[in-house]
Amino acid sequence: MITTVSRLVAVLSALMTAPVWAQTAGGQSGFDERLEAISPTAEPVRVGLAGEDPADIARYLLAANGASGGARLSPDGTRAAFRWSVTGEPQLWIVDAKGGQPIRLTYGNGVTFFRWAPDSQSLIYGADNDGDEQEAYFRITADGLSESLVLPAQTGAFRVFGDFAADGETIVYASTARNNLDFDIYTAALGAGEARMIYKGSFANYPGAISPDGRYVTVSRARGEDSNDLFLLDLISGELTDVSIPERRAAHDSIQWSDDSKGFYLVSNREREYSALMRYDLSEGAFEVIESVRHDIESVDLCGPDDRYLVWSINEGGYSGLFIRDTRRDRMVGSPDLPEGVYSVSCTDESDRLLINVNGWRTPGGFVLFDISEQKVYNTFTASLAGLDADRLVRPEDVRITARDGVQIQGLLYMPDESSRVDDRPPPVVFFVHGGPTAQSRPGFDATVQYHVDRGMAVFESNVRGSTGFGHTYVTLDDRENRLDSIADLVDMLNWLRADGRVDADRAAVVGGSYGGYAVNAVLANFPGHFAAGVSLFGVADWVTALEIASPGLKASDRIEYGDITEQRWRDYYTMNSPIRQAHQIGVPVLYSHGVMDPRIDIYETEVMVHTLRENGVRADYIRIHDEGHGWRKLSNQLFYTRRQAEFLEDVLDLNRAED
Repeated sequence: MITTVSRLVAVLSALMTAPVWAQTAGGQSGFDERLEAISPTAEPVRVGLAGEDPADIARYLLAANGASGGARLSPDGTRAAFRWSVTGEPQLWIVDAKGGQPIRLTYGNGVTFFRWAPDSQSLIYGADNDGDEQEAYFRITADGLSESLVLPAQTGAFRVFGDFAADGETIVYASTARNNLDFDIYTAALGAGEARMIYKGSFANYPGAISPDGRYVTVSRARGEDSNDLFLLDLISGELTDVSIPERRAAHDSIQWSDDSKGFYLVSNREREYSALMRYDLSEGAFEVIESVRHDIESVDLCGPDDRYLVWSINEGGYSGLFIRDTRRDRMVGSPDLPEGVYSVSCTDESDRLLINVNGWRTPGGFVLFDISEQKVYNTFTASLAGLDADRLVRPEDVRITARDGVQIQGLLYMPDESSRVDDRPPPVVFFVHGGPTAQSRPGFDATVQYHVDRGMAVFESNVRGSTGFGHTYVTLDDRENRLDSIADLVDMLNWLRADGRVDADRAAVVGGSYGGYAVNAVLANFPGHFAAGVSLFGVADWVTALEIASPGLKASDRIEYGDITEQRWRDYYTMNSPIRQAHQIGVPVLYSHGVMDPRIDIYETEVMVHTLRENGVRADYIRIHDEGHGWRKLSNQLFYTRRQAEFLEDVLDLNRAED
């Protein structure tokens, strides 16, 4: 096996002469002084206009820039906090719950998460360094006038925030500070800045919700990409108690303690195909199913004084549905009429108000306040569509396909309308493959998808086997040796589209980031002759190295999803079945990109792929972004990259737009 050092030497020597695109740390695009073209073989791309003028990507990313990260209602129900990237990178903002002028609170390097303190007067938030995921914690008052460092970032250490204790001065979180490998659980007193380890763990242990009496915190231990075991940690004694470690792995999410601390609600697929709404009773040590349907219940919340309202959402074919039950009267309550899309809810014990985040194909990141007792809706925050024609935004079609082995697979098809077509031919099709691998492509607003569709391409968002949202069995079908079955799904999906006839399957490209980037490399190498081009963003190319250097939180789940790389049989398997050793089988143009600060996938994997393809005379464009990690968080980099991706795809898929 080639050593990492020898690989890096090969890459560095290759890159001394290989053309690449670069993005400077300051966010302005520019060439290395040696470079004259985006690739060694490509002519400059001429992108003009035909028919209706397609909006520039800036309009999608700016004019349709919505709240990200999920808005949260303050405990007293009067204000909402949210992350917003309108200034160029995600910052923390606050707005009156009934709507008004948002106020910016932070001005740093980009907010990664936030939580309200119990008194509604301050918040805690995290920030890292250009996407390295090694967060520092800060506390800021709700008026933004006072801010303090709670926990500084530690080199090589990762943190996961858990919860505030009821006193508002104590937090619980997980950290790898002890050995930069295992997540231990800590409490910290915010005023004193002192942290105390209360549980010494191994691999991925994440604290969740603290019981109202302050006695327990729930702890999730990763068990595969889609599942976790559940425990209770006594915050006084440090004793860890089993709650659910089922023989067949399961997911336990969205935990909500009852006010009396005698139990909690959650959603789980424990001993079930789909996740149901359940309640766990501490004294009985038993689960009770409260609600179940023939698809996933995805979240649950307890809202109002004395747990008055039980609120849950479902995931049916990717679209959310919202339900509210009055527990005092034991009857359902009317829910607001919402745009279709993906919903999440934030509510508190102190009011009858729900903050509902709505993200749909025509609704980019807005949220509304719903007063249950008044049955009144307030438009708290609405993303502006100024500069975009809402009528040209495309609703995806739910497509069900039977794979070669009889498994039903699913995807979302976005077809350009007549105003976006550039000629009389069926449009080319671009597959978008999600990461995870256990994520799900859902009909939320995706600026990049709508941008490409408006430029005349069909987009197909594939939910290959291994995706969540389609039951427990489906999510396990790509585990370990079955990895390539999910890659074959992409070919079966393309063959279905070819037979359907609405797209030009001879002009098909496949795009993906992270695990989706692996899928791009894998389908081009293992199933040549189907896709005409690929775009791999910060994708896995060498599973041996990727599994070895994975962050601590990923290592635990990776053992089930991929196998234990410390065992020789899995090392041998991935030595043979990694795209980095199959790159010579790729014979179509590929656009590669990677962030220098990526803590999850080593940039050398991408650079070896670029070097190998170029050595074989295959076009391999490359964009290396210095001030990003695992994905593009800064608006300037998103603008720069998405334009380059569109130019590449339009060139290789022969989407010739006429000059103005």
